Amino acid sequence: MIPAQFDYVRPTTVEEAIQALRDGGDDAKLLAGGQSLLPVLRLRMADPSLIIDLGGIPELKGVREEGNEVVVGAMTSHYDVTRDDTLRQHVALIQEATKTVADPQVRHKGTLGGALAHADPAGDLAAPALALDAQFVIAGPSQDGSGTGTRTVGAADFFEDYFTTAIGEGELLTEIRFPKYTGWGARYEKFNRVAQAWSIVAVAATVKVDGGTISDARIGLTNMAGTPVRARAVESALVGQSATEENVRKAAQAAAEGTSPTADADAGSDYREHLARVLTGRAVLAAAG
Repeated sequence: MIPAQFDYVRPTTVEEAIQALRDGGDDAKLLAGGQSLLPVLRLRMADPSLIIDLGGIPELKGVREEGNEVVVGAMTSHYDVTRDDTLRQHVALIQEATKTVADPQVRHKGTLGGALAHADPAGDLAAPALALDAQFVIAGPSQDGSGTGTRTVGAADFFEDYFTTAIGEGELLTEIRFPKYTGWGARYEKFNRVAQAWSIVAVAATVKVDGGTISDARIGLTNMAGTPVRARAVESALVGQSATEENVRKAAQAAAEGTSPTADADAGSDYREHLARVLTGRAVLAAAG
């Protein structure tokens, strides 16, 4: 199908984009990589009066270090994320997960910020962001309405429900800030029916091993609820344990605690719980080397 008619603007600064959102009101839509928006436009499941293309804003792209954090611009493509040396050294988990997103064509066009703002529970980047305690910087109108301001939201509060985030009306995501996990092992273990499909269940795991003992662990689950879930029971069970297969498999049995997986044509809820336990064991073992 052909999308309904709409106006189009391509701002060059965040301030211009915020103003365009203000002018467009409820009928305005932001265009990042377009891998989620364009299909719904063609199917006329969305009928915006204005499309605001963020691709012309240089400050929203790129990766940089700031002290103990790595900052990724929201418009940084998946392809650039997978190839960045800074992320490989300090935030390997987000890079590992991004490598599994769709196919090379999508990874060249899709963006980190666009995927996270879309907040699909089966998407592959929300769980790693949650496990890594990422911070989301959101720009919008200042409180007095005279300009543009920013606020920062932690990953635990950013994902609110199915396809719903803390980004409010008239706001946009500008960057994602990750603490450094230098020297940590990382693995994203994904289960899907066919190659390049959405995750039925996936597990994001990053662990720190000192002298054969797991000293810290962070684990996020994909598609085990309406939002990504932190497997804190598994994390607690792993810390202080030797990085052996027996210990990891035993800890992974708690992976489904606190989850609420749905049942659909791909899998029942009990099967998703089983997958979470199995994949958590695999992911942690791989991350621990």
